Amino acid sequence: MGNKSGALEGVAVMIDFEFYKDKKVFVTGHTGFKGAWLCEILLMAGAKVTGYSLEPNTTPDLFHICGLEGRMNSVIGDVRNLDSLYDAMAAAQPEIVLHLAAQPIVRASYERPVYTYETNVMGTVNVLECVRRLNCVRSFLNVTTDKVYENREWEWGYREIDPLDGYDPYSNSKSCSELVTHSYRNSFFQEQETAISASRAGNVIGGGDFAQDRIIPDCIRASYKREPIQVRNPHSTRPFQHVLEPLAAYLMIAQEQYLDKSKEGYYNVGPDERDCLTTGELVDMFCRCWGEGQTWENHFVGGPHEANFLKLDCSKLKTTFGWKPRWSVIQAIEKTVEWAKAYERKEDMAECMRKQIEQFNQLAPQQ
Repeated sequence: MGNKSGALEGVAVMIDFEFYKDKKVFVTGHTGFKGAWLCEILLMAGAKVTGYSLEPNTTPDLFHICGLEGRMNSVIGDVRNLDSLYDAMAAAQPEIVLHLAAQPIVRASYERPVYTYETNVMGTVNVLECVRRLNCVRSFLNVTTDKVYENREWEWGYREIDPLDGYDPYSNSKSCSELVTHSYRNSFFQEQETAISASRAGNVIGGGDFAQDRIIPDCIRASYKREPIQVRNPHSTRPFQHVLEPLAAYLMIAQEQYLDKSKEGYYNVGPDERDCLTTGELVDMFCRCWGEGQTWENHFVGGPHEANFLKLDCSKLKTTFGWKPRWSVIQAIEKTVEWAKAYERKEDMAECMRKQIEQFNQLAPQQ
């Protein structure tokens, strides 16, 4: 399933299940929203997956809903603990390491800045230190965010060569995480086979995200209660994409640099310009998809600084790998609503995820 490696031919590279079959993959942050979706993909591909993460930080949580703990090697641990992390990675002997573990919420970073920096910066140091000490890893990818850039509220997308300098503790800590990655790559991996990359993604949506202070989970919680949605910043502009879009890109980057170290680097991954829209427009789309007369209310009351305008230029990813997004933002919302309503009906959510992954992987890229 999927294109053969390097066979670009002007089309997007699908998730290459054949490549990942029997590969030993180590995923940090596997109990989180993106981590759970990623592990489901890898298990479908037949990979030998080890996850290292704290217990899920939401109730309910996608990791347990889809029964991942019984289908993979799950190690509960803190990336701030170097010894514990090393023991887990040494036991797994991974060929590929995908680093997703983070404190990922902007508003939470104002409340717990020290924890945010410890997790996002020293956690990255620890993961890279484990990779450095082991000789088994061929491909490492640090998953960061579009918020790493010095935000000048430009109308055009940020490129990989633009300066890093996140404003708030979360964004700044992820900028620091990238600098750590850059330093380790230059200091320790120039003469080794291990390929080192970072990927910067925008806002993701999809079924199974139960986090606080995220717009689509807020929409779903209100809709379950049959209440109007309260939107705290309807005018901020963000690139929205389904969670499978960046995950497919992460797997593609990890694969391609595994096969050809010259492909390592820094890559933006986000939707096309037509899918960069305001939060209010996103919620309008959600209400139409949900139906049942759902509405929303403007509850803007200020609060900690967050960027008002932010989008990415993904030309490098497209040029290097022939990548294109597959699902438009309206399709992403439709799939998220589909998942949320299936969950409300108490359906088999692991099967729902696998069905959506298969649909995504078989779809032609956007034109």
